[in-house]
Amino acid sequence: MSPDISQILPLLIPIIILQFGLLLFALVDLARRAQTRGPKWVWLLVILFISIIGPIIYLVAGRQEE
Repeated sequence: MSPDISQILPLLIPIIILQFGLLLFALVDLARRAQTRGPKWVWLLVILFISIIGPIIYLVAGRQEE
Protein backbone atom coordinates (compact mmCIF):
# COMPACT_ATOMS: atom_id res chain seq x y z
CA MET A 1 0.00 0.00 0.00
CA SER A 2 1.39 3.39 -1.06
CA PRO A 3 1.54 6.16 1.57
CA ASP A 4 -0.61 9.20 0.92
CA ILE A 5 1.11 12.59 0.40
CA SER A 6 -0.66 13.95 3.49
CA GLN A 7 1.16 11.32 5.58
CA ILE A 8 4.60 12.10 4.13
CA LEU A 9 4.33 15.90 4.05
CA PRO A 10 4.78 16.49 7.81
CA LEU A 11 8.05 14.55 7.62
CA LEU A 12 9.31 16.42 4.55
CA ILE A 13 8.58 19.99 5.67
CA PRO A 14 11.36 20.14 8.33
CA ILE A 15 13.86 18.65 5.86
CA ILE A 16 12.90 21.19 3.19
CA ILE A 17 13.17 24.08 5.67
CA LEU A 18 16.57 22.81 6.83
CA GLN A 19 17.79 22.51 3.23
CA PHE A 20 16.77 26.06 2.28
CA GLY A 21 18.11 27.49 5.55
CA LEU A 22 21.51 25.85 5.07
CA LEU A 23 21.57 26.84 1.41
CA LEU A 24 20.79 30.47 2.17
CA PHE A 25 23.26 30.69 5.06
CA ALA A 26 26.08 29.11 3.02
CA LEU A 27 25.43 31.37 0.00
CA VAL A 28 25.41 34.53 2.14
CA ASP A 29 28.57 33.42 3.93
CA LEU A 30 30.28 32.65 0.62
CA ALA A 31 29.34 36.07 -0.78
CA ARG A 32 30.67 37.91 2.27
CA ARG A 33 34.00 36.11 2.59
CA ALA A 34 37.02 37.63 0.89
CA GLN A 35 38.85 34.28 0.70
CA THR A 36 37.89 30.63 0.77
CA ARG A 37 39.86 27.40 0.59
CA GLY A 38 39.71 27.01 -3.15
CA PRO A 39 37.94 28.99 -5.86
CA LYS A 40 34.63 30.56 -4.92
CA TRP A 41 32.93 29.34 -8.09
CA VAL A 42 33.69 25.72 -7.11
CA TRP A 43 32.16 26.24 -3.68
CA LEU A 44 29.11 27.84 -5.30
CA LEU A 45 28.60 24.71 -7.40
CA VAL A 46 29.09 22.45 -4.36
CA ILE A 47 26.55 24.43 -2.33
CA LEU A 48 23.96 24.52 -5.10
CA PHE A 49 24.20 21.02 -6.55
CA ILE A 50 25.05 18.66 -3.68
CA SER A 51 21.74 19.04 -1.83
CA ILE A 52 21.90 19.12 1.99
CA ILE A 53 25.47 17.85 2.16
CA GLY A 54 26.95 20.62 -0.08
CA PRO A 55 26.34 23.54 2.29
CA ILE A 56 27.59 21.44 5.22
CA ILE A 57 30.79 20.56 3.32
CA TYR A 58 31.34 24.25 2.56
CA LEU A 59 30.73 25.34 6.15
CA VAL A 60 33.12 22.70 7.52
CA ALA A 61 35.89 22.65 4.89
CA GLY A 62 35.55 25.68 2.63
CA ARG A 63 35.59 28.59 5.01
CA GLN A 64 38.94 30.21 5.63
CA GLU A 65 39.47 32.07 8.89
CA GLU A 66 40.14 35.75 8.39
